[in-house]
Amino acid sequence: MTSAALPSPVAAARGAGRPPPPRQGPPPPSALGSVGATFLDIAGTVGGMGLLAGSVLRRLLTLRLDGAEVVRNLYRMGVKSIPIVVITALFTGVIMVLQAAPLVQRLGAYGLLGWGAGFGTLREIAPLLTALMINGRVGANNTAELGTMVVTEQIDALRVLAIDPIAFLVAPRVVAMVTTLFLATIFADTLALFGASMAGQGLLGVAPRVFYNGLTSGLLGVGDVTNGLIKSVVFGVVMSLASCQYGLGVKGGAPGVGRAVNATVVASAAGIFVLDYLVSFTL
Repeated sequence: MTSAALPSPVAAARGAGRPPPPRQGPPPPSALGSVGATFLDIAGTVGGMGLLAGSVLRRLLTLRLDGAEVVRNLYRMGVKSIPIVVITALFTGVIMVLQAAPLVQRLGAYGLLGWGAGFGTLREIAPLLTALMINGRVGANNTAELGTMVVTEQIDALRVLAIDPIAFLVAPRVVAMVTTLFLATIFADTLALFGASMAGQGLLGVAPRVFYNGLTSGLLGVGDVTNGLIKSVVFGVVMSLASCQYGLGVKGGAPGVGRAVNATVVASAAGIFVLDYLVSFTL
């Protein structure tokens, strides 16, 4: 009898009335393997952002970027973000007064209301909330746009036409996003303090003059303002690099664009919080 006529083990098992042996799938990943994979993914993302930052810096130092693209992105990212910045800043100032109101009334320290609201707003709340709001709107949109260009092979078409995608697309977006966040933070600081002064007058009867005297009485200095502005620049850099990195690295068609947008929002928010701690600890 030839080997072709021999029954297979599965057929023999079926003939004997026994179920076939179960298929052996891949073993489940261990906890240590999952941690290692996550660490490697984070390291790869940070490394890619570092390489992208070097490429952008070389274009900026040699003035190899498209000016018209910078202006277009400043309008799209900055001017169109004004409504959300206004709403966030005004309510931030009001919330700061609401949180400080019980303590101010208990101690009768109405003259320190301006300092209490201004200290937290200028150093922490305004730059942090502004960065998170712009990250959800601008960063996600930037990733989606670049990812769509990758999927539809527009980036490859630029390279075929001898157009540098970094100088034409990425560098202008990085400049526009950092500039937008810096100016938006200044705008948010002003509006938040205005909202806090109005809330102080309406809720606690603290006149705006008393509020601003407490704000500028020497307890707050230039360092408190520059601290928040430095944070805004750092947040803008990490947010722009993360959105561009994930956008240019899209794989898997349209579903890949969605995954990249989600990863951008999460990674940028995590980077913002980590850098917020480092800058606060350093300064």
